[in-house]
Amino acid sequence: MPRYRKKPVEVQAVRWDGTNMGEIAAMFSEGLKAISPGGRAGEMLTIRTLEGNMTAQRGDWIIRGVKGEPYPCKPDIFEATYEPVEAEHG
Repeated sequence: MPRYRKKPVEVQAVRWDGTNMGEIAAMFSEGLKAISPGGRAGEMLTIRTLEGNMTAQRGDWIIRGVKGEPYPCKPDIFEATYEPVEAEHG
C-alpha cells in the first residue's frame, strides 16, 4: 500500500488561556468574526473552520492554517505534530 508523509508547513499558533482573545484575533484578518465565546466566559470558544463549527477549550491551541483560516488543536496533537521554528538570522 502506498505511504505518504505530511509536507512540512509553518503555522502561527497561540495557546488559548481563557483571557487572550485579542492575541488570537490579531492572527486573523476576520478578527473575532470566526471565533466566539461559548459556555462560561473563558471556558470555550466556537470557531468557524473550513469543515464547520468546532469547539476549543481553554488550553487548546488556536492555529492559523495555510489558507489563513482558524482551527483548534488539542495540546497532545499539537505537541506530536508541531515543533518551534527558530527565527532566521539575517
